[in-house]
Amino acid sequence: MILINNEPADTAVLMRLYPENTTESKILRILLSDEGRHNFSSEERLDFELKLRSEIVRAAEALNRSRLAFKVFRESFCNKDYWDRMPDGGFALKASVRPSEAIRDIYKNSHKYGTECATAMLIVYYKALLEVFGDEAFDDTFTGIYLMNWHRIEPLLREVGFMSKAKIFLPGDRRYFKNPDVDPATPELQGENVIDLGGGYYYGHGFGRHRAETFIRLLNQNRTEDADEEAYLMDTVGNPNYDKLYNVYRRTRAALEMTA
Repeated sequence: MILINNEPADTAVLMRLYPENTTESKILRILLSDEGRHNFSSEERLDFELKLRSEIVRAAEALNRSRLAFKVFRESFCNKDYWDRMPDGGFALKASVRPSEAIRDIYKNSHKYGTECATAMLIVYYKALLEVFGDEAFDDTFTGIYLMNWHRIEPLLREVGFMSKAKIFLPGDRRYFKNPDVDPATPELQGENVIDLGGGYYYGHGFGRHRAETFIRLLNQNRTEDADEEAYLMDTVGNPNYDKLYNVYRRTRAALEMTA
């Protein structure tokens, strides 16, 4: 059930706003069919989340098609024209470049980058936010990007580093395949961060775009010899705070319009 400012939404009107088989319409159908209450402050707030989730899926699909290499942090590398590779293996945005150009370069010159799966998730989020915010608003908002993992994360994206139990799963969710009996020789395969693409598919950097059973099979190939527990998809999700991002988006765009 979808509520707009605590009132039931007009289902027919909502469905007409988004073409059939788009990511937005698929998310709407899931929310509308769920018995739980999904309350949004306004239709504009709902639209923002639908668009951002759609861009998250699009950014993940594009990264899957790219040449971004899988590397552990000690072997990570990046385009030095836009980023400084730090001692911990993370990438710090150079002060002399625009954040929007640096994020786009990862997709344009993906062969110049290599990192692990958590960093790839952050790249996906930034690319999605860039497409929704637009270059100017994105540059004004995300000025000090540091790409690494959940420990050095942008305050506006801090929530994606935390996983919580979920009853329904939506395209754009961050999910996690856990490998509890991982081989100590390959600790980087203790699990795989993925983006839910919808339709039963997931994207995980280093593994690609697959259904859940393929991720489980690949992780199972990297277990200890006496392993007795298979890898599995956890029933948790990690998501940005869509309310907070919407408020920042609205304020930033309004300020830019006033100075235009």
